[in-house]
Amino acid sequence: MKRLYKSNNNKVFFGVIGGIGEYFNIDPVILRIIWVVIVIFTAFIPGTIAYMIAIFVIPHRTNP
Repeated sequence: MKRLYKSNNNKVFFGVIGGIGEYFNIDPVILRIIWVVIVIFTAFIPGTIAYMIAIFVIPHRTNP
């Protein structure tokens, strides 16, 4: 079963987007660009709050 975890290898801020990229097998750089565009067009608050929630909700990978 495939699970979503924060990335240990591909992280800029806490590994959230890197983990999402690993889960969906998408380059995290593309996801980061999409996230920045969403944050800019939503006046920063909703995208930032969603990222902060993801930091606490998505678990760390315990095994390598």
